[in-house]
Amino acid sequence: MGLNSLGLDSKKTKEIAEDLNKLLANFQLYYQNLRGIHWNIKGKNFFDLHVKFEELYTDANVKVDEIAERILTLGETPLHTFDDYTKAAKVPVGKNVSKDDKAVELIVDSLSQLLKIERSILEKSGEASDEGTNAMMSDFITEQEKTLWMMNAWLNQSNA
Repeated sequence: MGLNSLGLDSKKTKEIAEDLNKLLANFQLYYQNLRGIHWNIKGKNFFDLHVKFEELYTDANVKVDEIAERILTLGETPLHTFDDYTKAAKVPVGKNVSKDDKAVELIVDSLSQLLKIERSILEKSGEASDEGTNAMMSDFITEQEKTLWMMNAWLNQSNA
């Protein structure tokens, strides 16, 4: 087994970096969706949601950078074109979403997809003793589960 400069199995970290690139692509689409609903939201919940969506896209932008930097730390190259992002992403695209419930549903659907990817990466990074990636995924999951709970509460839905 060949070790990289981090002392981790090179083959395993390459696979983790590939998964992180998938996460990066999905986060970029999620970020762009959040920008779109921030700009286009209408209705009686405008003031509250406009601010919330800005908070979420600011956080997503930070996470995009963290993911890309982790990929570089693992010795790989982060995806960086919209073409790559759209090919790799599973997050739903929210085009012209302006209704409050549809915007929040888009966030719920997106976070659910991101959590699936993050849990898979968490498992692989644990098996590879990649504590850096593991800690990042753990933090992302904790935050996103709380956001998901809040969005479902706003929609008045259970997490079941």
